[in-house]
Amino acid sequence: MSAQAANAGAVPSYGRLFAIAWPIVLANIAAPLLGLIDTAVIGNLGQVADLGAIALGSLIFSLIYWGFGFLRMGTTGFTAQAVGADDSAEVRACLARNLVLGLLLAMIVLALQWPLIRIVMSIFEASGPVESGAAAYLQIRIWGMPAALGLFVICGSLIGQGLSRTLMLIQLVMNGLNILLDLLFAGVLHWGVEGVALGTAISEWLAFGLGGWLLVRRLRASQADAEAFWPWARIRQTAALAGALRANRDIMIRTLLMLVCFAWFTNAGARFGDQVLAANHVLLQFVTFSAYFLDGFAFAAESQVGAAYGGRDRQRFDLAVRRSTVWALGTAVALAAVLWLCGDALIAGLTDLAPVRSVAGTYLPWAAAYVALSFAAFQLDGVFIGVTATPQMRNASVLSATGFLAVAIWWSRAAGNTGLWAAFVCYVVFRAAALLLYYPGLRARVVGSERVG
Repeated sequence: MSAQAANAGAVPSYGRLFAIAWPIVLANIAAPLLGLIDTAVIGNLGQVADLGAIALGSLIFSLIYWGFGFLRMGTTGFTAQAVGADDSAEVRACLARNLVLGLLLAMIVLALQWPLIRIVMSIFEASGPVESGAAAYLQIRIWGMPAALGLFVICGSLIGQGLSRTLMLIQLVMNGLNILLDLLFAGVLHWGVEGVALGTAISEWLAFGLGGWLLVRRLRASQADAEAFWPWARIRQTAALAGALRANRDIMIRTLLMLVCFAWFTNAGARFGDQVLAANHVLLQFVTFSAYFLDGFAFAAESQVGAAYGGRDRQRFDLAVRRSTVWALGTAVALAAVLWLCGDALIAGLTDLAPVRSVAGTYLPWAAAYVALSFAAFQLDGVFIGVTATPQMRNASVLSATGFLAVAIWWSRAAGNTGLWAAFVCYVVFRAAALLLYYPGLRARVVGSERVG
């Protein structure tokens, strides 16, 4: 039995699930720091227009990268299943397929960068200096995209193999390099916005190189088959390529629908005035922060559920689902309790505007309710990604998004921002309920099943 298979065959105990999850939580918290570090450096060393340019450029890249997140999720599910089936060659083939896909997507974006930047910049309304600086930032930062998309795939492979500590190391190194390079280029060499963009792009490339080296070394050490390290016959298999493309397509649709719902919530809040818009934005920061924690247990579920599915082991599947969900439930309740009890102080830490504090405090219980109830949607996402049941994820996303928009349009008109928040809480419940519709059939296919996707 290979090291990968031994890892997959380990009982998904509460301790093991926590050991997988906590490095992912730290890595998740570190990931958004790239844009934050850029902002902090230029905010202390640059001009107001430079700060606006970094803020706008970072926002655009965050949206772009979120849209390509399917590369990480698709890689995790297929990798975990291959680990569970003790098929080390397929683990490597899955890595290669998605790296090639990520490279092709990055090349398309790079080839179309000039019209894309113009289109994106036309959407936002900013002053001339800010738009000029943001365009300069984008034109440099975009050259880090092949590395960024490659890192998505590497992270997906690491999570699928349960190697979350390696993932944490890569994220910490990337952010540490970003800080040093930003300080060098913007602080010492005074290259301004361009220097910050260059430092971030270089840190992404160096992290990609480190992650690739660590992953390949691990895969070579665990290789238990007689095939070539890069099994090109497998990599080029039409059925496998088509399955990967379908899975990534479905996950992309699901992610875009989630983006639409969050964007609709933000835009709808703007109709109730600037104070409500600002207050909702503050509360959404707490919702986003809680997601970093809950994602840790969802990712742990992805690797353990996927391995159980690949090994056709329903008992292990059930244990992984149940125990990871217990961890997620406890974490969600704890986070919601902290938000409920300490929310006013947390709001004060984010804004000193008294009207915004007052409005945010009014709707704080709704944000706490969202966090408490969100664990089920996160965990079911992890289960379905681990099994690569992506058509079901896509369909569930369509159902939940449709339900949210229907309820939100009616409720926000009837009850203002209270109705909007109530509909938003319903949305996270709808997400879980829609996936639960497919769960019995998914579980029934674990034993003696064909892989989904």
